Amino acid sequence: MAQSTVAQEPQVEIERAGDKVTAKLAGHWTSEYAAIIEKLADELAAETDMHHVLLDLSGVQRLDTLGAWVLDRTRHELGQKDMSADFANAGPDQQILLDEVAYRGFQETKKVKHSGFVDFLVDMGRSVHGAGKDFVGGVAFLGELISGLIRIALNPRRFRGTAVVNQLEQIAYRGVPIIVLISFLVGCIIAQQGIFQLIRFGATPFVVDLIGILVLRELAVLLTSIMVAGRSGSAFTAEIGSMKMREEIDALRVMGLDPIEVLIVPRILALLIGLPLLTFISSIAALLGGGLTAWFYGDVSPDVFLSRLKAAVDVNTFLVGLIKAPFMALVIGIIATLEGIAVEGSAESLGRHVTSSVVKAIFMVIVLDGLFAMFFAAIRF
Repeated sequence: MAQSTVAQEPQVEIERAGDKVTAKLAGHWTSEYAAIIEKLADELAAETDMHHVLLDLSGVQRLDTLGAWVLDRTRHELGQKDMSADFANAGPDQQILLDEVAYRGFQETKKVKHSGFVDFLVDMGRSVHGAGKDFVGGVAFLGELISGLIRIALNPRRFRGTAVVNQLEQIAYRGVPIIVLISFLVGCIIAQQGIFQLIRFGATPFVVDLIGILVLRELAVLLTSIMVAGRSGSAFTAEIGSMKMREEIDALRVMGLDPIEVLIVPRILALLIGLPLLTFISSIAALLGGGLTAWFYGDVSPDVFLSRLKAAVDVNTFLVGLIKAPFMALVIGIIATLEGIAVEGSAESLGRHVTSSVVKAIFMVIVLDGLFAMFFAAIRF
């Protein structure tokens, strides 16, 4: 048994013929003999009185990745000393392993000098290209979504009402507390700051006009959309991304189900219904916060507040915010689900796409709000 173990240990026999040296390798050059392999390789690489080294592998009984890597490293180290080194008599499997190890060899990568300005232009170009690619992908995905909705409309039995109700509960019902709290506090802050500035001109009651118009036209829908993008949009991306990582989306296709109809349509419909409802609730909460602050901080009684609010706002002011809500919901839903589908098979990819989903959704919500503001100003609505 002891003799067998000795026979398996890596061995090197040096044969010299002038300035040529043949290193006959024998035994098992595998990871279990890593220490011996490293020692033999160091001794071989330390040779200096030779010009050509032939590494003869005819006696090697077993060779694994570690042994091949060490041998290739030794060959490389000899080459750095102006000594040529080659392998000989390697079996087919051994040659494949040596080729694979050498493919990832030890050659130093050439350092390329970069210009900071050129790198900046390259990064900018990549960003523009990525934005254009995202836009094209979003338009294509919107087409797939519309196709899915048409198929459901033509065959109502394919409509998943339970999934829509479940998503509506997650988006709207469970989102009410945080939306109400944030909107109430923002309404209080707007009223306090407005009173603080207007009191110097003796125009404190005009804070009601400020609160009413600002909240109903802009702030309520904007706050709600940002909160939904951060809360529900990230959840959509994480859920769909996790399903993509576990190949559950592929399993749906194998079962003959359309992922668009099963996963995407219920979430988008729930957003289209839930975001306007949350916007309305946000408006009421912000007006309530502004009214209480105006009462206690600016001596504007509730009767005065309600009468001035009725005179300052009309149906158009109220409708502006509600008209924006479905479009923002659609943008949030498309971005969140697209980022989820783009997730690859790693946790790092999932985290990166969730972050990207929230950032892109909030950015597009603000851009969309600006476009609507210019549109409504142009038509004087």
